[in-house]
Amino acid sequence: MNLPNSLTLLRIFFVPLLVAVLVQQDFRVDVPMLDAWRDFWALAIFLVAAATDLLDGYLARRWRQITTVGTLLDPIADKLLISAALISLVQIRRVPAWMVVIIVGREFAVSGLRSIAAAEGYTVKASELGKTKMVLQVAAISLVMLTVHWPVLRTSASLALWGVVVFGLWSAVDYFNKFWRKVDDSIKNRRRRELLIMERQKQREMLRKQREFLRSATSTGSRPAQ
Repeated sequence: MNLPNSLTLLRIFFVPLLVAVLVQQDFRVDVPMLDAWRDFWALAIFLVAAATDLLDGYLARRWRQITTVGTLLDPIADKLLISAALISLVQIRRVPAWMVVIIVGREFAVSGLRSIAAAEGYTVKASELGKTKMVLQVAAISLVMLTVHWPVLRTSASLALWGVVVFGLWSAVDYFNKFWRKVDDSIKNRRRRELLIMERQKQREMLRKQREFLRSATSTGSRPAQ
């Protein structure tokens, strides 16, 4: 387990802590100052977790420690963090539920595409639109968390959320345009090869049976009459 992968796992472990601090209204630590600033602690946890996303990718590229586990686990950790934060904000009535449905649904769609691509031997790497989407998500969620104490930021938070929806859908279309045709062609070619192999096996079986029949007929015909 290298350091980039450890940071990815750390991001996953931050998720339940973020939800506990953000959603549980009865969350208490018996320290008045910490309880009063609970929303800021939730924001700090979220930003630290998001920072690990930048750090693990940077370290993996610089130290050449890009692994298959890290490639598959990193987007899962990102989706868990963002989805948990958005759903928690819906719970405390800070984000419209329909926006979260679109954003999380987009994540599921892209995850499904990644799974299909991985099964066919392709690795769906994050595009520039996907990276922009991630930055917008972090900014939008941070602004929404700040609106708890500064309602003046609600307009900015709303605009940022709209940006997340637009860029999320745009990047999803970009992913599908890039990889769906490749994956679809790969599946069709594989099925075509499987059909050809099956057809050849049938032909070989028929030839084998024909040879056995001819051999049996020749053997019977060559026997002397009794």
